[in-house]
Parts: sequence; structure tokens; C-alpha cells
Amino acid sequence: MSEHSQYSLLKTRRFLPFFLTQFAGAFNDNLYKNSLLLLVTYTAGGIAGLSSDIVVNLAAGLFILPFFLFSALAGQMADKFEKSVIIRWIKVAEIIIMATAAASLIYHWYLMLLFLLFCMGIHSTFFGPVKYAILPQALDDHELVGGNALVEMGTFVAILVGTLTAGFLMEMGSGHFAAIAVLTTAIVGYLFSRGIPKAGAIEPDLKLNFNPWSETWRVVGIAREKHSVFLSVLAISWFWFLGAGYLTQFPNFAHHTLHADESVVTLLLATFTVGIGVGSMLCERLSGHRVELGIVPIGSIGISMFGIDLFLAVPSSMPAAVLDWHQVLGSITYLRILVDLLGIGLFGGFFIVPLYAFIQHETAPGKRARIIAANNILNALFMVASALVGMLVLGVFKGSIPEFFLILALMNIAIAVFVYQQVPEFALRFIIWILSHTIYRVRHEGLEHIPDEGPVVLVCNHVSYMDALVIAGAVRRPVRFVMDHHIFRSKLLGWFFRLARAVPIASQKKYPEIYDAAMHTIDAELGEGHVVCIFPEGKLTTDGDVGAFRPGIETIIARNPVPVIPMALQGLWGSFFSHSGGQAFTHLPKRFWSRIGLVASAPLAPADVSAEVLEQKVRQLRGDSR
Repeated sequence: MSEHSQYSLLKTRRFLPFFLTQFAGAFNDNLYKNSLLLLVTYTAGGIAGLSSDIVVNLAAGLFILPFFLFSALAGQMADKFEKSVIIRWIKVAEIIIMATAAASLIYHWYLMLLFLLFCMGIHSTFFGPVKYAILPQALDDHELVGGNALVEMGTFVAILVGTLTAGFLMEMGSGHFAAIAVLTTAIVGYLFSRGIPKAGAIEPDLKLNFNPWSETWRVVGIAREKHSVFLSVLAISWFWFLGAGYLTQFPNFAHHTLHADESVVTLLLATFTVGIGVGSMLCERLSGHRVELGIVPIGSIGISMFGIDLFLAVPSSMPAAVLDWHQVLGSITYLRILVDLLGIGLFGGFFIVPLYAFIQHETAPGKRARIIAANNILNALFMVASALVGMLVLGVFKGSIPEFFLILALMNIAIAVFVYQQVPEFALRFIIWILSHTIYRVRHEGLEHIPDEGPVVLVCNHVSYMDALVIAGAVRRPVRFVMDHHIFRSKLLGWFFRLARAVPIASQKKYPEIYDAAMHTIDAELGEGHVVCIFPEGKLTTDGDVGAFRPGIETIIARNPVPVIPMALQGLWGSFFSHSGGQAFTHLPKRFWSRIGLVASAPLAPADVSAEVLEQKVRQLRGDSR
């Protein structure tokens, strides 16, 4: 895969029609919604005796209400029926809605416009589960991150362009041009959907439950079946809490805090959106074309850092004259605010894209759409909660908008700590990602021999204290390492081995209790279908050569007849973490970001496994590269 492989997806029929369809849908949602709000605010001044402020909040509630009412049904349908057909029917419904909306915009049927906004919320509700559930069927595993990055980037760009287009069209006429645009976009979206390839039904025998209350609890229960997936869902919902918190306050932040005009609101929105788009697109390169949870903590750290600096960057006094976007861009003080918003968006992309890919990768295909539906329900709930918190902080406690932004940044730290404590895999992958991208550049070869699921044992030469970290960073699946109990308790890296759930082992004669406990743990890990890695030398090499393999590996395979994959590390001898020069940690590192290799061969059947055969295989794989 090339570094730009995510862009190559835009040349494929299995992705491009879907991407264009979802872009058109997100664009039309925001074009229509903002056209309605501008019409109500500047032309009608309200609806049915209600002020424009009340109508704006009512409109937001009408658009989000369907996510609570119909997400559970939408998830069931996406699991039960062929997905490209569902998408086309959704697009047909959009054409009908927008045809009615076009007439309503022209003739100013305000109550009908509000009802149609509710209908567009239904449209988005049914599209959401299909949108994310179809990706794993259309893309390979190594394309999931790139595909999700493009979808997230496209969605936020569509939100921005739809919002700007609404303002432009409404200035040209009192709804006529917007009417033509929303109907045309709906028709174009349907035409794009005609090109989406079939994505077969996963659970065709699923019986639909039309009760929104009982089915909502049921789909949330399905999402909770796997703890790491459910916490990922909550983390995504938290991102929407943050996003809604920032986006909702941009108009008042520009007007009251920065003393700027409407053009600055657009500038703030554009900066934030571009940040999310760029961050999303960088995810594939940072993750190495795989689902990598290690960059999620990077995202949360960046969000809080830039969020705190945004609070600090706001000037204590407002300028006398109202600023426009040219003046904001010409001021160092205001440029810092824009950089902070760009950073929040950028790291928000790092945060959300891997989480969506992780959910898609880790959920059973027959339940995937319903878990996405649960995600949408919780997203909506968190956005409502965000609005309530904003009202509490800004209304009841009379806080300022910068103070609200600071609260969001600090809350993000607390939420991140909670999530990473609950799912240590996030913190573990973060540590692995940081170290493997600062100390070593690892060349991989033959890792495709490691199966995507099922129990397997990896055997490898033991060169340094960093061996486990290098292997964990290269192998796509979580790995349970079996290592000498002295290394497991090392002062420098013992914490990491414990976090990685490594298995300490010792001589059966000297420490029978440690040996027996290790064997039982290995049995359990393989019995659950995990990957176990063993260093059969039993200790770090003292001369850089591959030592004799101990027969313990034969005992393990006799107890657990699973495939065994020989592996070899290359280039680690002589590093700060090896025994080159006598002892590890006794000589200064000579270089950072060193080139090293990890090579694997085809698996051996259990009947072919012996210590001698494995030792020979590992020697051949290592070659002359110590």
C-alpha cells in the first residue's frame, strides 16, 4: 500500500459513488437547515408567534429528535436488508422531501418547513447506520482507516460548504435559489447512489421490532456486549459533545467575546472544520494503514492542550471597532485563537477516525449496523447534554464563553483518563505507537502469515528489552508475551509488560509455581483465540547470536496444538536495550529512529514443531542482520 492509498479509493467504484452520495446528503442537510434558519431569522422574524431565537432552538430539536425515535429501527434494517437498496430508497425519500421543501421555501410555508426539517432528520437517521456498516463490506481491513478518514473529512467539508452556500443563496433571493439547490442536490445524490455496488444483507432473518423504546434499549445492550467497543462508542459521543459545544458558541463567541462581525463566525467554522478534515486525512499515514488505537490518546491530549490555550489566548479587552475576517487574520492575537481552533479540529480527527474504524473492525458483521445505531442514539443524547451544560454554565452560573471552552478542555482530560483506565489497550497502543515512532523504524516482512483471528503462537529470537514492544507495534492483533520473570520485573519496562498482560515464566525446577501458573495462563489465552508470543531462548542473547531454543515450546504446543509462526528480529543488537557491551542500559544510545526488521515465515503445523526446527527457521529468517 502506498502512503496515499486512501486517495486511490476515490478512483474505485466500490467507494466513490458511496462517498459522493454521503457528501451530497450531508451538504443538503446543512443547506436546507441553514436556509430555513436564515429565512425565519431575517424574513419572518419568527413563526406562529414564537421568536426567532425559540424557533432556532426548536429547529435544532426537531432535527435531532428522529435519532432517538428511529435509530434502533434504522440499525435493524441495515443489518437485515441489502444496503445499496436501502441507500437508494433513502435518496428517493430525500427527493420527495426536498421537492416539498422547494415549494415551501418559495411560498414561505414556515410550519411545513419545520416539519420537513424533522423529515430530513429521519433521512439522516436511516442513512447513519448504513453509512458506517457498509464500509467494512466494501473495503479491506487495511483500507478501513483511510475510508473512514475520507468519510469524516467529506462530512465536515459538506457541513461547511452547505452552511456557506445557504448564506450565499439566501442573499441572492428569499428562498427561490435555495429551493432549486436543495431539490437539485437531492436528485444528484440519488444518481450517485445508483452507482453503489451491492452490499449483501448480513442478517436477512432478523425480525424487526418497531417499538422504539424497547429496541433502543436492546441496541444499546448489544453495543455493551463488548466493553472496548462500548467505550469507543461513548468516546465518539463525547467528541460530538465537544464539537456541539464549540460549534454552538461560535456566533456569540465572535460577536460578544471577539467583537467581530458575521464573517468571523464563518472563519471560525471554516478553521475548525478544516482542522478536522486535515486530522482525519492524516490518520491513515499515522496508523500505518491499520486500525491503530495508539493515536486516539494523542488526539485527546491535543484537544485539551489547544482547548486550554484557546482560553488563555482570548484577549482581556475587546477592540473598540467591530472586526471583520481580514482584520482577524492580520492580528497575532486572533491568529493564535485560529491556530487553537485548527489544533482542536486536527486532533479531533486523530481522535474520532480510529474509533469509528475500531468499532467497524471489532463488531460482529450481523450486529454492526445496530451498534452504529446505538452510537447515533448516544451521539444525539450527548449533543443534547452539551446544549444543557452550555445553558447551565453560560446562563445559570453566568460564565463566559472562554470559561466554557476551558471547562470543555478540562472535562476532556477527565473523560480520557476514565476511558483509558477502563480499556488499558488504548494506553498500551499509545505507548507502543510513541516509542515505535521515535526509537525505531521497523521494516515488516511476512506478517500477513499471522491470521486475523484464532489462536496462534509466535516464536522469535530475543535480542533486547524492546523486543516485545517492537513486535506488539508491528502485529495487528493484541499479543500476549511469555518472558523470563526477571525481565518481566525489570525496573525500566516492567510497568509496560504488566500493562501488556505479559506472562512471566521461570524454570520448572527452580520455580515450579511460576512455571505452572504461566502454563495455565498460556492455555487460557490460546483457548480464547489470542496470539501468544514466546522467546524460546529463555533469556536475552549476550553475543548477538540466536541461542539454543528450550523444549518448553514443545510442551506448550503439545498442550495446545495450534499453528506456530517463526519470526526474527534484525538490527537490534548493539542498541541501548541489548546486552551489547556487557549489560543493557550501560552505554548511551548511539542513534534514534534506527532501521530494524521483523521477518515472519509461513506457519508450521503443530505436528511439525520442535525446538530444533524452530531454532533453525529463526536463524534463517534473521540471516546476517543481528
